[in-house]
Amino acid sequence: MKKRQLASITLAALLLAGCGASASTTAESASAAASTVETAPEATEAPAATEAPAAALPDGVYTAEFKTDSSMFHASEAVDGMGTLTVENGVMTFHVSLQSQKIVNLYLGMAADAPDHESDWLQPTVDTVTYSDGTSDEVYGFDIPVQAVDTDFQLAILGTKGTWYDHTVSVADAQPAADETAAPAETPADGSYTCAVTLEGGSGRATVESPAALTVADGAMTATIVWSSPNYDYMLIDGEKYLPTNTEGNSTFEIPVTALDTALAVTADTVAMSTPHEIDYTLTFDSATLTAAE
Repeated sequence: MKKRQLASITLAALLLAGCGASASTTAESASAAASTVETAPEATEAPAATEAPAAALPDGVYTAEFKTDSSMFHASEAVDGMGTLTVENGVMTFHVSLQSQKIVNLYLGMAADAPDHESDWLQPTVDTVTYSDGTSDEVYGFDIPVQAVDTDFQLAILGTKGTWYDHTVSVADAQPAADETAAPAETPADGSYTCAVTLEGGSGRATVESPAALTVADGAMTATIVWSSPNYDYMLIDGEKYLPTNTEGNSTFEIPVTALDTALAVTADTVAMSTPHEIDYTLTFDSATLTAAE
């Protein structure tokens, strides 16, 4: 098409010249005619591809930080702002314990859309969290589907007053969780030691002295447990009953320890209430703090 148009322009110029037109007139006419030629449209640049979200992490269990845009909506202080990210068959789910039971539902998306999608509301779990001072509390937790880590997404919350609010959150800095199936720490050589001990369970009001004295004889470990109360009259471990070693002061027991860095299930009977009560606890002895006694 363009060749035929150019040929017509040239012919028109020649005809003008043959009719006595001046060379300049001919050139001007040819130029004017050329300016009317329709040029082919330029190729449009293809739109840039939308950046895909980060690929899911390899299957496994991770700890990750729960980041939010509000000091009123965050993970419980007891878990230090962290939660558990589980990846199974490439699908990521993040579980986080919140600071109370005042947030009753979550919705992946905007608050304005939540009321019309009740079937998609995330339902709470009841989580027990333990604070650094040994006290514990029951809070709401949620399993949140996650498309990509280290990426902001919209998460609406519903409070006890029935109002939805918009928030921007992310699940960040995922790290492989400690392998709880790893072999326990080796039993130390025979001798006398001190070792930090953590008590969990019960109402959270009771504590034990830490570090505790730990004795190893013929490869068997025995810990001295001193309670924060004089009202414990026996302990049960694997069905065996252990009585206090003292008659005055806070209740003190010598109990066997099967392994360090592993929760030891114990039961302690208290007579502080109107009737005796057996209460279940766990004791964990931290091998990283093991120190030879002087």
